Amino acid sequence: MRDTEQTKKKIVEAVGKLLSQKGFGGIGINAIAREAGVDKVLIYRYFGGLPELLRQFASQGNFWPSLGELLGKPMERFGNLMEAGKAILLGHFRELRQRPTTQEIMRWELLERNELTDELARFREQQGMEILQQLPNGNPDDDRDLAAMAAILHAGISYLVLRGKTADVYLGIELNTDEGAKRLTKAIEKLVETVFK
Repeated sequence: MRDTEQTKKKIVEAVGKLLSQKGFGGIGINAIAREAGVDKVLIYRYFGGLPELLRQFASQGNFWPSLGELLGKPMERFGNLMEAGKAILLGHFRELRQRPTTQEIMRWELLERNELTDELARFREQQGMEILQQLPNGNPDDDRDLAAMAAILHAGISYLVLRGKTADVYLGIELNTDEGAKRLTKAIEKLVETVFK
């Protein structure tokens, strides 16, 4: 029984490794079996096939940052909406830059819709809504659509991180250097201060 669980774990880990190294173009039963060092028959026996294995990977993968990872401290310790918004968006930038597997999954989602991408999108949407519900209340008379504003900022951050895989520079900003990251961090802070104050 223990050997079976270890083998399953190796197979699921092989999916993540291939995603990080080769993207979704490198994902296939033969490649996964080779990476895991197992016979491909075991993938079918334990998971039923590639779609089921990818669903298992999605449910086990720690590729999307938790609220705690994004914030760095409990939500209730933020005094206002601006502080919380800044922490979430800066956390998203920091965490996404450090997660090549997450970046590959997000790139794949832009190209293709399937059961795995749908499941991952549902998970992120649920997490996003939970975050919005926990944010400190702003002014009830405020007619700004803060969720839409946050979506635009979040999407911009995601795009710049993903673009760093295929381009080194965007509007003169170096996407893959510490200096570029500092510039973008400062810009995120200023934008959040302007939008959420």
